[in-house]
Amino acid sequence: MKLKIFTLLVCITLSVSCQKKSHQDFLKVNQLSNSLKEISGITGFPNEPHLYAINDSGNDNVLFRLDKKGKILNKIKIPNSKNVDWEDLAYDHQNNLYIGDFGNNNNDRKKLKIYKISGISSNTPETSVIEFTLEDQKKFPPSKKKRNFDIEAFIYKNGSFYLFTKNRSTKFNGKTKLYKLPNAVGEIQIAKLIDSYKICDDSNDCFVSGAAINPKGNKIALLTYNKIFILSDFDGDNLFNGEIKKIKLNHFSQKEGICFKNDSTLIIVDEKRKNSKGKIYEYRLNE
Repeated sequence: MKLKIFTLLVCITLSVSCQKKSHQDFLKVNQLSNSLKEISGITGFPNEPHLYAINDSGNDNVLFRLDKKGKILNKIKIPNSKNVDWEDLAYDHQNNLYIGDFGNNNNDRKKLKIYKISGISSNTPETSVIEFTLEDQKKFPPSKKKRNFDIEAFIYKNGSFYLFTKNRSTKFNGKTKLYKLPNAVGEIQIAKLIDSYKICDDSNDCFVSGAAINPKGNKIALLTYNKIFILSDFDGDNLFNGEIKKIKLNHFSQKEGICFKNDSTLIIVDEKRKNSKGKIYEYRLNE
């Protein structure tokens, strides 16, 4: 009898330990302010203790500076800009911040934009614009079964942007498309189609809603509503040709933004739900 009780206690202890480890990987840090109820992107410069966040379409052209727990420190109005559908944020190592105004739910936008913002750290923002089109989109909108031209995720890497589509096609194949776009202000640029990757089969679970690259530039995270895909060991422009690790979060919500806190920890944000505020989370990567 004593042996049975001891065995049962060991099993319970092990079970609880496993559960704790699982929960410790994905941690809720804080609730977000109602001012960020439609948060759509988050990022931070590696040399700063702050984060930056945006809301999506229908909101003001404002950038929010946050602390690492998601508390709003101040708001920065972005000059010479309009929030048609701001969807993601990126940065470069010259302290420029980039706002992706390329949300395209109906796949009918002919000109997409990325706002390049300098002077953010000193609260003196200046704006320039990168305008672009997608090289393989010929109809605006295309037929519903071919609507894979919405973009909600991008990164900046080695002088170019890499864009990932949110597949809204009714003939759903689970694929996100990857485009490369030069960081060039002036003439309208063409984003070149590089490749595609099948995320999964369920349209409710396959929307790529955010992307981030780590400070070292050798690891990329793609976000869906309950998964993270970690891309590594890639070579050149095809970011899908290396190792791809799928991580199930076991937590479904409208997750819209992701960035690296450091090389081993991700920061994730989701939108407000019907009965609760949006939240900021941390996820610890297991190397």
